[in-house]
Amino acid sequence: MSDWVDVATTDSLVPGSHVVVDVDGVEVAVFNVGGELLAIEDICTHDGGELACGDLEGEAIVCPRHGAKFSLRTGEVLAPPAYEAVATMAVRVEGNMVQVKDERWD
Repeated sequence: MSDWVDVATTDSLVPGSHVVVDVDGVEVAVFNVGGELLAIEDICTHDGGELACGDLEGEAIVCPRHGAKFSLRTGEVLAPPAYEAVATMAVRVEGNMVQVKDERWD
């Protein structure tokens, strides 16, 4: 994905909530953390499981399967058993639409 893609309205993504969307075959989880929108690829780099259904701890997500913890801001691993960062996506708001962009392919 090299263009901005609509994923949700600002009304539907209130603080404390998240949405998971398929964007060109990539599952992307967008979180509203205290009014700030952060997006990651929704795949644990430890075992390929979903991350978005895990516990949110501030700006971090804890994988529900084995407890790996990732920064939503940078994607970096904050706790094992994962050792590889998760991909992050750029997020912006245009009008009332939340959009993401995967800059890995630019």
